[in-house]
Amino acid sequence: MDAIMKLNGIINGIVWGPWMITLLLGTGVYLTIVLGFPQVRYFVFMFKEIFGNLGKKKEGEGTITAFGALATALASTLGSGNIAGAATAVHLGGPGALVWMLITAIFGMTTKFAEVALAVHFRTKDEEGNWRGGTMYVLEKGTGYKWLAWLFAFFSMFAAFGIGNAIQANSVAEAINLGFKLPHYITGVAIAILVGLVIIGGITRIAQVTTYLVPFMAVFYVIGALMVIAHHADMILPAWSSALKYAFSDPMAMPGALAGWTIKLALTKGVARGIFSNEAGLGSAPMVHATAITDHPCRQGTYGLFEVFLDTIVICTLTITTILVTGMLTGRPELTGAQLTLSAFETVLGQTGVMILAVGLAMFAFSTILGWFWYGDTSARYIFGPKVGPIYKGLWILVIVVGAAGGGGKFLGNIWNLSDTMNGLMAAPNLVALLLLSKELRRLVKDFDAKRKSGEIK
Repeated sequence: MDAIMKLNGIINGIVWGPWMITLLLGTGVYLTIVLGFPQVRYFVFMFKEIFGNLGKKKEGEGTITAFGALATALASTLGSGNIAGAATAVHLGGPGALVWMLITAIFGMTTKFAEVALAVHFRTKDEEGNWRGGTMYVLEKGTGYKWLAWLFAFFSMFAAFGIGNAIQANSVAEAINLGFKLPHYITGVAIAILVGLVIIGGITRIAQVTTYLVPFMAVFYVIGALMVIAHHADMILPAWSSALKYAFSDPMAMPGALAGWTIKLALTKGVARGIFSNEAGLGSAPMVHATAITDHPCRQGTYGLFEVFLDTIVICTLTITTILVTGMLTGRPELTGAQLTLSAFETVLGQTGVMILAVGLAMFAFSTILGWFWYGDTSARYIFGPKVGPIYKGLWILVIVVGAAGGGGKFLGNIWNLSDTMNGLMAAPNLVALLLLSKELRRLVKDFDAKRKSGEIK
């Protein structure tokens, strides 16, 4: 195991090195220019589409509603990255990491838009009549590189067990233990039963659950964060000013700065944690968006825009703001991750704040397990066919219990590191697909704009 982890460390350093971060951000910038800044042009349309059509039956092919697909995708992206990941970014890179995280998200909106549009455009029905789509189908049908499609599916299938299952199950168990002192293994069994009851119904049942769970958990966490920020309203402007200032100047000049803060770290940690949070460029969310009932790929693409907007620009910003306005970043330099966010909540809300964050973490992580099951299942079926479905479900439930009961330390660290590498390896084939099919994306956008102008799409 030590030899495997040593090799993994080398690969991880390459996968998540400067070249990958540059490629991820660069692809977003390139597509933004090529597609005519869709995150700006469709910003108002995005809100009208999502909130103006709630409860309305849409025309087009698909398995679940467009909002159901969005809720399931958000169930996967809204997770520990929003609470622990965002806190880690400012702990390692200083307040300037917030600015780079937001810049990454702005261009990441276009990347997610493009991923979703291509996934819907190249989706297909499997042997059981369910719509399937994602980077593997885009690569196979759009570029002809089936070997690259297979690699993406392979990396995704294994990344799901770690970053979408064991890590999340452990986060739920830790959060429940933190707030309510319940043993990890009991939480693990309870999660396994609840998840089993949901995934047995496939994507339709997953979408039904996440449609109700995701809005509730997002509002629940946002209200808690706003309560903390409102208590320190006089510190909001200084906090954001320091973030803007130290994104472009030496963070070590900041009073109370931690040793090691640099502009480079602010940039790299902000970009990396922003990508980890919203998953733009990794190719995960398109696998569920491809099942949506829609009449045009770009219409569903606007749901991808909103996904990144809510995940990073709203929720991650609120998390970091609570840390900055409460002074926890420099006041408690020994804290990082979820502990840093927890301390910010606790200073204002006391034990209630601990419980709010505990429940928020639990809901975020639980919903991520549901969403990532579909990603892993889709990838496994692409490689092995529909017969692997029941086997994958059984393994998924088993890993939940093992992940929750395994505790922290070396066990969790190894799972995290391995799955983090697999997660990063997913990005390379996905970015190849986006860049090779940029002309096709431009054609889809022009067609969408023409149909909106003619009134065919409203």
